[in-house]
Amino acid sequence: MTVAAERHELAGPTREESAAAPPAARTGPAVPRRRRSSLTRRILTLNLLALAIPVAGLLYLGEYRNSLVQQQLELMSTEAELFSGALAASGVVTGPAGDERLLPETTRSTIRRLVDVSKTRARLFDQDGALIADSSRLVGPGGQVEIEMLPPPENDSLVMSLVRRLYDGVVALIPRGKPLPVYQERPQQRAADYPEVLQALDGEPASALRVDRAGNLLLSVAVPVQRYRQVLGALMLSAGGESIDAAVRDVRLNILKVFGIAVAITVLLSLYLAGTIARPVYRLADAADRVRRGQGRQTEIPDFTRRGDEIGDLSGALREMTQALWTRMDAIERFAADVAHEIKNPLSSLRSAVETAARVEDPERQRKLMAVILDDVQRLDRLISDISDASRVDSEMSRNEKEPVDVGRMLTALAEMHEATAKPDAPRMTVHVLGATRPLVVNANEGRLVQVLRNLLANAVSFSPPGGAITLAARREGRRIRISVSDQGPGIPPGKLEAIFDRFYSERPAGEKFGTHSGLGLSISRQIVEAHGGRIYAENLTDADGAVHGARITILLPAA
Repeated sequence: MTVAAERHELAGPTREESAAAPPAARTGPAVPRRRRSSLTRRILTLNLLALAIPVAGLLYLGEYRNSLVQQQLELMSTEAELFSGALAASGVVTGPAGDERLLPETTRSTIRRLVDVSKTRARLFDQDGALIADSSRLVGPGGQVEIEMLPPPENDSLVMSLVRRLYDGVVALIPRGKPLPVYQERPQQRAADYPEVLQALDGEPASALRVDRAGNLLLSVAVPVQRYRQVLGALMLSAGGESIDAAVRDVRLNILKVFGIAVAITVLLSLYLAGTIARPVYRLADAADRVRRGQGRQTEIPDFTRRGDEIGDLSGALREMTQALWTRMDAIERFAADVAHEIKNPLSSLRSAVETAARVEDPERQRKLMAVILDDVQRLDRLISDISDASRVDSEMSRNEKEPVDVGRMLTALAEMHEATAKPDAPRMTVHVLGATRPLVVNANEGRLVQVLRNLLANAVSFSPPGGAITLAARREGRRIRISVSDQGPGIPPGKLEAIFDRFYSERPAGEKFGTHSGLGLSISRQIVEAHGGRIYAENLTDADGAVHGARITILLPAA
């Protein structure tokens, strides 16, 4: 045996596998399918929820409402300062002792003229905290008359009334922050009833927020009425928050309008999205179920591969999986038929020999028949063992983990084992590991890969002439490792380069005892190689004149 490292090319044609035969049908219990798509509902719910959350935040408008309240208070404060200056200039009278005080009659008329424009309620308190003027009350010979602003007449239609009520109900659910004190007005009002007025009597302007019994906002500001920095009283202006609520309502209604348009667009887009996802998935599931329950192979998985997305990938995977399933079922049926046919032959021979032995009395003929029976039993034993091994290959390959295997070391070890056990006239074995500076490593099940190579070596040895040569070669080709076993035998019969990998195909050398091989070796080898993602093919070696002088079987495996 010689081991050489070379860098020349090994020529070898490539062959593609033939297409699988059409599959057989299978039946099973029906599984009911949902007619309503839960996926569509989920898409709609998630899209609407994603839209509703920011809209709900916008509807809160807490900061916007606070800014409007602050602006309104500043405006009322400015207005109160102007009213206070007017009252100090026109409503102050000087007493005999030189003291100054507010004149009730003058201040009442001044306040009524001032609030006609501002539409606010003005109340004036003197230094002692007594109410001396109120714009909502008229004092006459018959007593006081209270003025109250009536709400505008409602001209809303029934639909608008329902919308308004719905809006009020939704707004009532929105948190308003810290609760405000309830406004209470006594029949005889005094400055002590209003903290902001007391602060104004101390010379500092102040403001306050309250709500009435109906929950409507009330704003009030109080400023001191001063003359030469002397506080003569306090002016309190108050107004309702209807304008603020109206502004907030308008903003909310505009948000709701935009929300309604966005909801309509979201629903349409969600339905379109659901249609491009849910309906194709439903069609794929329904087709897969019909394939499972079908009585024939007319049902086909819909082809969505042109979509170029995950649904297309799923469609392609289901189609390939279905085709692989049919192919596997065909292979199982063919395998069962081949097994039945192959077992029948030795069983028929065995039965015939047993029946004949029962009628023969000649001891010599009985010994011959017993030898035939023993050969048939051994043949059945080999056949069943090989059939069992072939049936376990796929399941074993799917369970066992692959590991890195150095092909060069494996070929060298096999050649050394052959040399140690070979007979004197056995063929010589040579190993060529091409490009040995870099290990030739594949991810494989080492035991099964050794089984393939031992099978190929056994075939090469059986067909090689005495003293012939067998060459084991390995080399890297891009991302693949090429392994070849060459012999100097008679070659492969014409037209049988693919047939030798069929189950139970047997083309043995002349003179070999019948039944020694089951014809499953190369078939199992192809199963193992393809389970590793590789290819195996055979070719004849010819000289320049085209004469066959040997055969070569090549294995291509993905490099690690």
